[in-house]
Amino acid sequence: MHILVVEDETKVAEAIKKGLESEFYEVTLANSGEEGFFQINAQTFDLIILDLMLPGRDGIEILTTIRRRGIETPVLILSARDSVEDRVMGLDNGADEYLVKPFAFPELLARIRLLVRRGRGDQVLRLKLHDLEMDLVTHKVTRGDSLLEVTSREYELLEYLLRHQGRIVSREMLARDVWKVKERSTPLDNVIDVHIARLRRKIDSPFERKLVKTVRGVGFVLGESAPCD
Repeated sequence: MHILVVEDETKVAEAIKKGLESEFYEVTLANSGEEGFFQINAQTFDLIILDLMLPGRDGIEILTTIRRRGIETPVLILSARDSVEDRVMGLDNGADEYLVKPFAFPELLARIRLLVRRGRGDQVLRLKLHDLEMDLVTHKVTRGDSLLEVTSREYELLEYLLRHQGRIVSREMLARDVWKVKERSTPLDNVIDVHIARLRRKIDSPFERKLVKTVRGVGFVLGESAPCD
């Protein structure tokens, strides 16, 4: 899940980014209204966290503009403005949630989970294969009755494999889409193989049915009947 944080206070923005990334969210920061507006129009986000008092364009201007353009991405306003009038203005102009600074980070996470649950009816909130399940709201990974402890990178890797289940995923695809490396001066094959091995130990080794397959010389498949080593 990709979140845009539009916040001009560097310490606040970095703290939010660090906290969200520890919860397996992908985060893009924008430190001005202009940069935030550019990012919203340049790529797709699952959620926008928007400050109101921003240099360049203020949060209300950004919010009203994107709503007029038909952009329905959920928006959570994060602001030091705490009057009833400010809250009403934000919500009336298209915000989905309003959280006042200073805030408790667990409350921010709870608001984010709420907005995700409110999302489009066709939005996928769980990925599943056999008895392996990933909850994209709580970020819990389970197999059968077992809760699996995975790192942030393992979570991203498993999500990618689940979204491509039954199809061969090459190391080049993983380097580009999970590691975000577009041009590789040094191959990541060994790094990828190490992470796949660690992931296998968690989701396959304790269980009779194996789900991660290696396709020799090509890549990997998450599935029950794929060709493998």
